[in-house]
Amino acid sequence: MNSTSSLTHFDAQGQAHMVDVGAKAATHRIAVATGRIEMLPATWALISSGTAKKGDVLGIARIAGIQGAKKTSDLIPLCHPLALTRVAVDFEMIESPTPCVVCTVTAETVGPTGVEMEALTAVQVALLTIYDMCKAADRGMTITGVKLLEKQGGKSGHWVGET
Repeated sequence: MNSTSSLTHFDAQGQAHMVDVGAKAATHRIAVATGRIEMLPATWALISSGTAKKGDVLGIARIAGIQGAKKTSDLIPLCHPLALTRVAVDFEMIESPTPCVVCTVTAETVGPTGVEMEALTAVQVALLTIYDMCKAADRGMTITGVKLLEKQGGKSGHWVGET
């Protein structure tokens, strides 16, 4: 597709603009996103044991993810500021076959636009925080697989991505 006509952040002349959501109904909206950070076994052990030099890696990453969701409109130029009603940041430690931490974020609001960007931003910020806190032990960590898993609410209804 070469046309920008189906992209809502461009007007008829192809200029970027913030989408007008003023006439849209305020509905309960939910988005779930995920991603992972892969690391060396020794780094995984540091995180899982809670003995990293900088402290509770996952606790701090959880707070960072929540903060990232709240700041999404400051980071992504055409995002609307949202009144978030809930942001839950969860982690799963997976040791094998590739040691990693999986982050899953659920973001919710009641409003005229969705919370997909907030959930995706929260995942990235949480994973970047893990990287920052553990980079002295493992500069080769890789953030991968960041994607939207599910969205609910609004005119487009319920969407579930492929796992």
